Amino acid sequence: MSSKKYALISVYDKTGLEPFARKLIGQGFKIISTGKTASFLKEKKIPVEEVSDYTGFPEILEGRVKTLHPKIHAGILSRRDKVDQKTLNDLDIPAIDLVVVNLYPFESTPTIENIDIGGPTLLRAAAKNFEHVTVVCDPADYKETLVVIARSGSDEAIPASFRRNLAAKVFARIAEYDRAIADFFSLPVTLRYGENPHQKASWRVETTQALWEPPLQGKELSYNNILDADAAFHLIQEFAGDSLSVCAIIKHSNPCGVALSQKSSADAFEKALDCDSLSAFGGIVAFNGEVDEKCANALLKIFLEVVLAQKFSKKALSLLSAKKNLRLLQSRPTQSASHTLVRSAGGGALVQENDSIFEDPASWQIKTKRKPTLEEMQALQFAWKVAKHVKSNAIVFASEDRTLGIGAGQMSRIDAVKIAEMKMNATDKTVVTASDAFFPFPDSIDAIAKAGATAIIQPGGSLKDPEVISAANRHNLAMVFTGVRHFRH
Repeated sequence: MSSKKYALISVYDKTGLEPFARKLIGQGFKIISTGKTASFLKEKKIPVEEVSDYTGFPEILEGRVKTLHPKIHAGILSRRDKVDQKTLNDLDIPAIDLVVVNLYPFESTPTIENIDIGGPTLLRAAAKNFEHVTVVCDPADYKETLVVIARSGSDEAIPASFRRNLAAKVFARIAEYDRAIADFFSLPVTLRYGENPHQKASWRVETTQALWEPPLQGKELSYNNILDADAAFHLIQEFAGDSLSVCAIIKHSNPCGVALSQKSSADAFEKALDCDSLSAFGGIVAFNGEVDEKCANALLKIFLEVVLAQKFSKKALSLLSAKKNLRLLQSRPTQSASHTLVRSAGGGALVQENDSIFEDPASWQIKTKRKPTLEEMQALQFAWKVAKHVKSNAIVFASEDRTLGIGAGQMSRIDAVKIAEMKMNATDKTVVTASDAFFPFPDSIDAIAKAGATAIIQPGGSLKDPEVISAANRHNLAMVFTGVRHFRH
């Protein structure tokens, strides 16, 4: 049997492959390769033996079966001891010393046909036998691998620590790959319809990633219910860790009332409802704690679609069961801030990180002559957290423990101010205003002052900032710049 060193190469991403393969030949390797990779190497005039010629068995099923052959896997998995070596010699199977594989791009193109079978199998086999086989799954490792091979003089002399590190990288990559496939295979739930009755819709969610447990009661969740419950859940997460009770009421993915309470969930709900009780009809209500008997009785006074809470007491469940169509969802503890946001657009998929930037109020800048009072600063911090979850253009009037008026989704910021003012209830509390993005003109500042607000929080960054600040000073308003924008389209 030949003493030549063998390298098996089967890659989707051919970045850096030509110089890598050419130097392997120079190091005395014989390259075995699969269809498209073999064709690529042949075009570059690099000696290569196709897997089908090597195994004596053709690629079949349109390439679905290529490397799944005993001659391949025995060569990879064999230990370099007398027993395994005798088996290889008896069967005329060369040991494979180097496996270079990267996978079909399932994450970017999640289809059944892009689920790689042979690639992960080769990688797992080689990584398992790392004491004898060098395995490379990332083109970024080609250069160092060549250096180590050249320095070692023979494959057997390659340091075990180097092989082990490459093997660890392989198993991490396979785990990541399998996670993406598992998410893809999560069975979609067929919904009654989409945003409108004539639109078909389904919901695919990986069980381990779900933000809430299966509904405790009520009609099946609708497309719009899920969108609103998701919006409510993420708004509530802004107050994670707070000892106060928090309630958010959502309608059409926008908050129409948010409140904090030192007393109870019921008190937080009453405050949130008072912000805009008309819009709350048919809404989604979320709590950061338990819905108890008192809270359940308060919820029964208004028609709601969904109630989301960390927990429901037995008495609350009994009371709310009277409204058989009301969906009750128990939220799960989660690091939701790490979630990736995906939406279809332009014939493809737009992907971005969740808007989870950490903001330290100590880094905010006071731009006006008058500084916010302690009460105003508390209210500004609360309003800023809420504004982050209001569709842009967004304006939020608030006190330190509740929203007072919300203007959402307007094409001009002054209109958002006017709508928020129109919805604002009279109050003897401190009134502040949060804007999700900068003010392009000082007219909004005049309207905010007229509405009775005494402090404003906004990102800043407008060409008109000097005029906006001047307007705030003219009205004796305190104004804080955060330097962070929170558009929500």
